[in-house]
Amino acid sequence: MEAKTATMKKTSFRIQRYYAYVAATIIALVVPFIRIDGNHIFLLSFDKKQLHLMGVAFDMQELYLMPFLLMLLFLGIFAVTAIGGRAWCGWACPQTIFRVIYRDLIESKLLGLRRIKNKQKEPDWSKAENASKKVIAILIWTVLALIAAADFMWYFVPPEDFFAYIQNPTEHWFLIGFVLVIAGFLVYDVVWLKEDFCVYVCPYSRVQSVLYDDDTYQAIYSTKRGGNIYNSDKEKIIFKAKDLPNETDECTACESCVTVCPTHIDIRKGLQLECINCLECVDACTTVMGKLGKPSLVQWTSTRDIEKGEPTKLIRRSTIMYSVALIIILGLLFVMGGKKEYMLLNVNKTTQLYKVKEGNVVSNNFLFLFQNTDNKPHTYALEIIDNKDIRIERFKPFTLSPKRMAKKVVILETDKILVNDKTKDTPITVTIRAYAVDEPDRVTVTREAVFIYPRADKLKN
Repeated sequence: MEAKTATMKKTSFRIQRYYAYVAATIIALVVPFIRIDGNHIFLLSFDKKQLHLMGVAFDMQELYLMPFLLMLLFLGIFAVTAIGGRAWCGWACPQTIFRVIYRDLIESKLLGLRRIKNKQKEPDWSKAENASKKVIAILIWTVLALIAAADFMWYFVPPEDFFAYIQNPTEHWFLIGFVLVIAGFLVYDVVWLKEDFCVYVCPYSRVQSVLYDDDTYQAIYSTKRGGNIYNSDKEKIIFKAKDLPNETDECTACESCVTVCPTHIDIRKGLQLECINCLECVDACTTVMGKLGKPSLVQWTSTRDIEKGEPTKLIRRSTIMYSVALIIILGLLFVMGGKKEYMLLNVNKTTQLYKVKEGNVVSNNFLFLFQNTDNKPHTYALEIIDNKDIRIERFKPFTLSPKRMAKKVVILETDKILVNDKTKDTPITVTIRAYAVDEPDRVTVTREAVFIYPRADKLKN
């Protein structure tokens, strides 16, 4: 009785997945609305040319963080795959969540068109009642698809702007059209394409087998206990329990693990790229074998555990390498993120190399482009920090509003004899510090400008 109770506890995988889906949905819907000091937790705005990350706004000139974010994303998925197989697909992928909402919630629970435990049997669509229910299901999902499409756009267009834009649809037809296209694709994908997206479209299934090893957790059928249902050529040879060659083989050939599979595979055939690790087959077999007082023949475990009877090694070379790589990338991300510049400054020289004025005053003209990336106005000033013989002319401190840019012509001059060379003009590198008068320690940048000093024969005697 205790063994039976123990095995029956494993039927909670589907419920656990539902909890994970609810959590993922809430996070996806709430994150775009969370702001820290006026900035979003995550926002990639092409309109404002900004990346918001954990409440810090980075302009396009500061998108050196994007490679680290992409590496973190891909390495994170690879690490999860190496440890837990396609856990992302079965437990957090939007495609899987959308299909569960449409198939299990709308069609099965609300409209009674299907049974959750039999995903292979299609309803009789020739019946008017079923056909009308399908129309209702599509309409319900269309509304949800519009919400999902809008939620997707909130990561690129902040919600406060999004809701303002849709109030004037004629002026923002591209945004609205984009949302409608995404919603239309989600309707087609979930209602008609279904799990074929996972099998034929998603590239992840093609690389999963490369990332697996003997210690990767996955849904595995134990041929030692259940018997071989398929031969070495993957052809089915056992259709009924009585045909199993050994009396000790425990498989009942009930095919509950097959009928419940959303991607229409037979887990008893072994590892298949269609498997999304949803563990529906584990729950199904646990229920059947639990009635016999035996543990499930399909387990969420590793090949090492099933075939060799050895404990799964979570700490191994691959997981250590992934962990080290992720820690390094996270560290670099925090270091680079900590170098946020609250003012951007581009220094460009004008086409005129230099100008010699009365008294052998040499001047160079530069074009300074200031950008205030902070969330409050600042008054900017300039100073030369490494050459006392060159001074700044025609520049006065000015105030710049948040998220605005300003161009200023800056003249560098000197009346000193810096170089006495009759053969060529001499470039002199000058370090210029730009800073906010109100916060000189926090808002400050340094840039190098090349001051061209003329050859000696250009000067007036």
